[in-house]
Amino acid sequence: MRRKGLIIIGVISFLSVMITFQSCKSHPEKGLLERYFHAISLKDTMTMSTMAVEPQSIDVHTWEITSVSEEKVEPAKLPDLNKKELELKKKLEGHVGPVMDAEDAKYAAEEELKAARTGAARAAAKKKVDEATALFEQEREIHRQLQRDYNEAKAAAQKEQEISIFSLGAGSEVSNIRDLTGTAHSKEVDVKVVGKDGQTRTYRFYLVRYELRDEAINLTRRGRWVIAKFEPIS
Repeated sequence: MRRKGLIIIGVISFLSVMITFQSCKSHPEKGLLERYFHAISLKDTMTMSTMAVEPQSIDVHTWEITSVSEEKVEPAKLPDLNKKELELKKKLEGHVGPVMDAEDAKYAAEEELKAARTGAARAAAKKKVDEATALFEQEREIHRQLQRDYNEAKAAAQKEQEISIFSLGAGSEVSNIRDLTGTAHSKEVDVKVVGKDGQTRTYRFYLVRYELRDEAINLTRRGRWVIAKFEPIS
């Protein structure tokens, strides 16, 4: 009888621990935001920077979570972003030649116009200058757009890399981070904040966590939940 009672107590204790564990596992946003707002109250920017990619302090007297989205799981984006950056870099570098050729043709046409002596020759040369100028402007605009596209792709890949490393931990910066495949987990959390000024605002926090597979060393890197960013929505 005594043994049976001990078994029952053991099962209850086990279930209690599992329920507590599952609760913490299922609602990571609560603990993360509690620590973040506590750091804000202490004006502890160092601690804030360990939880948020872009740590910001806001006026807060009280706060409460009003809604939490379903956890979204998607393939990690960094490998594709890196591929896009490299492709655009190659296109940009490959387009230097056509721009220079068009500029040389424009210069040659302008020199021909300067050397023209008859009206007919000047008219023909002027037409060549106009055509060469139009082609040069066209190629230069293509190059400018390629430059803009490359800059945007480079910035997007760099940002995703920073967030991935931040989730994996300060000591997890690996040289092949852009090649690691895996999953990106995300949640959106709305928080009602009453400031010390009495004003009520709602902020949306974007939380992310990464699980990336490093095939080179046969290791799965499991990241922690972090605040990618947050912004006022009302």
